[in-house]
Amino acid sequence: MSRAPKIMRTVPALRRSLQPWRRHEKIALVPTMGALHRGHIALVRQARRRAQRVVVSIFVNPTQFAPTEDFGSYPRRFADDLAVLAAETVDLVWAPSAEVMYPQGFATRIAPEGAATAGLEDKFRPHFFGGVATVVAKLFTQVQPDFAMFGEKDYQQLRVVTQMARDLDLPVKIIGVPTVREIDGMAMSSRNVYLSESERQIAPTLYRTLKASAADIKGGETLESVLAAGRAKTELAGFAVDYFEARHALTLRPVTTRKDGPIRLLVAARLGKTRLIDNIAV
Repeated sequence: MSRAPKIMRTVPALRRSLQPWRRHEKIALVPTMGALHRGHIALVRQARRRAQRVVVSIFVNPTQFAPTEDFGSYPRRFADDLAVLAAETVDLVWAPSAEVMYPQGFATRIAPEGAATAGLEDKFRPHFFGGVATVVAKLFTQVQPDFAMFGEKDYQQLRVVTQMARDLDLPVKIIGVPTVREIDGMAMSSRNVYLSESERQIAPTLYRTLKASAADIKGGETLESVLAAGRAKTELAGFAVDYFEARHALTLRPVTTRKDGPIRLLVAARLGKTRLIDNIAV
């Protein structure tokens, strides 16, 4: 029988709930913006394997959205999310309001560099990683987890958060969890609900092109030719490509040959009004 998790909405209440666990048990945090799907559940299950207590945060963070982006329409399904988390025996849900996270007079922000300035997501969403780093640092400070789980689908974000935790000597181990995919290969994302029926049929082309490109690189073709072909295939399918890049898997710096690796292929492209991202190891 599923057990409803505790729901905390203020920092003092959160800390009171966590204190008894902290003495003898490990705590894992799964940061989310809600609208949970099987990708989030994979994070929760990995968290359960590593810790006795699992905390899931649900907070749609306004500081990582530009004025032109979808903060207002981002899917919010809190009651449904709670039911999902109860079935997964999550111990606590941290669901602060924007006023709790950014109270009046809030004036401190983190400005990450390194992987956050790689010319990928940051080129098209220059506000994004400052917002992510700041809210994640606050979550780490509030929850003080032993582990924090992040999906590899948002690969640049994973690298940024990992670097931030290391640079700031935060006592949390960042765990990257492989991307969870639909049967046809499309990476799961809360924003997939924006796709029309016809766009949904096209969307898996992104992953198929990544896989084919990775195979071509392994087969000895030059990165330059593979990337050019990958961009062309993606555009031919109907996407507007923001980037289709090969980068060093740890630093996200540009690479020119396979010997510069390990390599990660990363893509971001728009299909209609929906922006999709994906990546794959080579």
